[in-house]
Amino acid sequence: MSKQILSPLPGTFYSKPAPDQPQFKSVGDAVAVGDVIGLIEVMKSFHEVVADQAGTITAFAAEDEEPVMAGQALIELS
Repeated sequence: MSKQILSPLPGTFYSKPAPDQPQFKSVGDAVAVGDVIGLIEVMKSFHEVVADQAGTITAFAAEDEEPVMAGQALIELS
């Protein structure tokens, strides 16, 4: 069964620290507990999304700059 990293709060998901920077993580990357996998913007404040479980990224469930809800899957892990 696959694991998921969920959004901790509602807002806009960003997979990169800045538009001209590479993604925090890509499909196929290993993720350790505590790794930053993205950002959620809420009213011009940016909050790091930190992995709460380890695994390998198999897919992004949310696209870059997509609005997300709290508890929505952001990344699928194996």
